[in-house]
Amino acid sequence: MDLSTAMWTAVVVGAAAVYWFVWMMGAAEVKGKRAVNLKMGSIAKDKVQDKYKQYWSFFLRSKEDIVAASDDDKVPAFVDTFYNLVTDIYEWGWGQSFHFSPSLPGLSHREATRKHEERAADLIAARPGQRIVDVGCGVGGPMRAIASHSGAHVVGITINEYQVGRASAHNRKADLDGLCEVVCGNFLEMPFPDASFDGAYSIEATCHAPCLEDVYREIFRVLKPGALYVSYEWVTTGLYRPDDPRHVETIRGIERGDALPGLRAQNEVAAIARQAGFEVVEERDLALPPAEPWWTRLQMGRFAYWRNHLLVSVLAALRIAPKGVVDVHEMLYETARHLSDGGETGIFTPMHMILCRKPLLINQ
Repeated sequence: MDLSTAMWTAVVVGAAAVYWFVWMMGAAEVKGKRAVNLKMGSIAKDKVQDKYKQYWSFFLRSKEDIVAASDDDKVPAFVDTFYNLVTDIYEWGWGQSFHFSPSLPGLSHREATRKHEERAADLIAARPGQRIVDVGCGVGGPMRAIASHSGAHVVGITINEYQVGRASAHNRKADLDGLCEVVCGNFLEMPFPDASFDGAYSIEATCHAPCLEDVYREIFRVLKPGALYVSYEWVTTGLYRPDDPRHVETIRGIERGDALPGLRAQNEVAAIARQAGFEVVEERDLALPPAEPWWTRLQMGRFAYWRNHLLVSVLAALRIAPKGVVDVHEMLYETARHLSDGGETGIFTPMHMILCRKPLLINQ
């Protein structure tokens, strides 16, 4: 084989490899996002790296400093930045449901995710004719599952305008825009009248609130008397030891990489709900047996990480993806490692379920 033939062969093989990575491995027909379409939300392409650096420097600070910053709205602003940075990557690599679910024998991940979402609808007894609020809806995967399962009208709220567009597009594609709607807003100050919803749920979303009682009080406000609210909370468990440096680094790694001002302890959640005015109906960790380990999917995904990291690096080098996407992808991989460590050691769960009711008679 002469030199020119070898060069052309290399070009063809290289082109075929890029095509395979981008259009086959990178395809996301169910998820709705391909690798070549990765954006960083509403952030201009040339500002992605700067926004990532600002985000990272903010969440590297102490918990006390981060919570104190919430007084001037910095935490919600950085949560918005976080979802601009990660929404497309989540959707491309994870799907339209940005949460974990119990691993159930005999069910695929997708089936287990759907069952986990439908459980929320059943817990709050959602049914046709009701209006339900999804507090922190992301791109609306759970919303569509719950609306389809229950027949209720679901209104989702997300702080991120880009997610509003993505969720609305998915609703139309699924022919569910008659049952699902999305609004942009801060769940600490929801643009809804008092007592305007028949039920509410939040799936791994209220962990972004600097003060959990604040978001619980706001949910309490918009619910009708007697209505039910269920939340799947990210918490540290009773096995967490704040004097163990390994435990501290695992939890801080989860917080830094997921825009969390500070994880709550599992045994604090019910008291916070009661302080907000709720009656606590049920509370349990859905990640415990008979559910199988939820974190194994993160461990099985390490090959996919290296494959995808190569892909985003190539796309960034070719200026198809924005500069900074490689840093964001690396951050998410490191966060997945901390999440897996939290699950393996038992010091963290993303599925602490609390079911609450707004009393029929409110003490003034």
